[in-house]
Amino acid sequence: MSAKSTRSLARLTMAPAVGLLLVWMIVPLVMTLWFSFQNYNLLNPGNVSFAGLFNYQYFYTDPAFFQSIWNTLVIVGGVLLITVIGGIAIALLLDQHIWGQGVVRILVISPFFVMPPVAALVWKNMIMHPGYGVLADINRALGLQPVDWFAQYPLLSIIIIVAWQWLPFATLILLTALQSLDGEQKEAAEMDGANFANRFIHLTLPHLARSITVVILIQTIFLLGVYAEILVTTNGGPGYASTNLPFLIYRTALLGYDVGGASAGGIIAVILANIVAFFLMRAVGKNLDK
Repeated sequence: MSAKSTRSLARLTMAPAVGLLLVWMIVPLVMTLWFSFQNYNLLNPGNVSFAGLFNYQYFYTDPAFFQSIWNTLVIVGGVLLITVIGGIAIALLLDQHIWGQGVVRILVISPFFVMPPVAALVWKNMIMHPGYGVLADINRALGLQPVDWFAQYPLLSIIIIVAWQWLPFATLILLTALQSLDGEQKEAAEMDGANFANRFIHLTLPHLARSITVVILIQTIFLLGVYAEILVTTNGGPGYASTNLPFLIYRTALLGYDVGGASAGGIIAVILANIVAFFLMRAVGKNLDK
């Protein structure tokens, strides 16, 4: 069988899966785009009319729009900062030979398997609650006033909760990369008199560059859609202090019953997500080619 026939057969074999994937992606996107140009309110579903660009203008002029974009970027940046730095630190610790290493690794990775609403409830009611949370008890034991985290530092609270969930993922990827580092290189560096800081900067960190890139790319995709943690804890407040773009779309659709406006917000979110992904790929994707 010729190479051309082999390629044709491969394309034919993949065609059903690719076609199903395209339908799965394109149909919801086309429907969202169509609804974004309609006056469609769930309180009056029988009265649907063409709205032109009104929904986009309405969503753009929403007082929470620019605040939600800023909050979205802050959440993504804050979580990435914590997970990358924390992931490297924990990976370095787990790479050492310690007693009960397997159990420790399981405990470190376990938060990643907790569902976002459950994790948010645990942090809200058991850890950050100003009345009977663990942090409040620690503050009182130290003679300090308990902090109402979700009222005083709502966005920081969301970042901490989401970072707690994603830290195991970063740790696992970085630990795997760290364990692939050639032991002879580390021994040679030690024999040359390089201390831990020099070995980390000139040997370990360059070796982890590609893994850090993968962590940033994958987490950014998911962090742009953070929603459940906000709904369970702050409900976007106080005011718009913790409202990100996905939560603003939810509020428009299910609290304001405005399907047209929410669809316009969804299209805007898709465009912004692609812009972020484009620049992110250009900024850090070069490491994948090395």
